[in-house]
Amino acid sequence: MRDALHTGVKQAMPVVCSGFSYDMEVVSHGFVTDISKTDAENEERLHALIDDAEVPGERLARLFEPEVLPPETSSGADDGGEGGDMN
Repeated sequence: MRDALHTGVKQAMPVVCSGFSYDMEVVSHGFVTDISKTDAENEERLHALIDDAEVPGERLARLFEPEVLPPETSSGADDGGEGGDMN
């Protein structure tokens, strides 16, 4: 679950940072391309924005963890939910 949260935030940051409107309707449609550029140039720009968002995206995702992720219950919580043999 943590990886999914971090991936989502990291993918959202380049959309917001692409230098266009922060209007939620616009942002909800994804990366905004520059129509004066080729597909390859826009793809290169997208990858650069994703790379630039790695560290700040990680930091932002950590801020959301307490609100999104369930609290860890015990040191045995990582048993995959299958329980264990108590013998």
